[in-house]
Amino acid sequence: METVFILDDDISLRESLEMLITVAGWHAETFARADEFFARPPADDAACLILDIELPDLNGLDVQKRVSSMQETMPVIFITGHGDIPMSVRAMKAGAVEFLTKPFPADALLDAVRDAIERSRAARKREAERRGLRERYSLLTPREREVMSLVVSGLLNKQIGYELGASEITIKAHRGRVMRKMQAASLADLVRMADSLELPIVHPTMNALNA
Repeated sequence: METVFILDDDISLRESLEMLITVAGWHAETFARADEFFARPPADDAACLILDIELPDLNGLDVQKRVSSMQETMPVIFITGHGDIPMSVRAMKAGAVEFLTKPFPADALLDAVRDAIERSRAARKREAERRGLRERYSLLTPREREVMSLVVSGLLNKQIGYELGASEITIKAHRGRVMRKMQAASLADLVRMADSLELPIVHPTMNALNA
């Protein structure tokens, strides 16, 4: 279930936000300290964090930085009792969904949560796709990985064969296995996968290009 985490040392605010979030249909979990929040296992569904900028144990911007590195699919919504423009700019540049100054309208917070949950859902989908790509790529043999890199570089089978010292028929067979293992529907699909995997660009020799 989609979860909204609330990290604020003000117990009355935590309780009121928990009720607001629960009534809106999300699961809510509250924390008074950053160490309590980070001790919790990672969320297993779309989630976001409502975060006070001032905490007793850690600055909110530092919490945001740790969340970005450890749970990058969890967007952050900042709440603060101080209208600090430079701080809000830093938070937004670091990827915060919203920066709300207390007291803020309930609708403004709920709109921010909806946006954050949608971003989290999309980010988790992208991460799942990348994970699936990495798993499929791991099934390729070293030779198939070489062929894939050269295929997405735009070389023809004959040119790849020249580069790798193999026959065109052999390269065609390797290429077919790469397409099947990667579940690529087309060359454009395979290129997109290579880009997502951040595979290094292969620069073939001039002789291969002229083959």
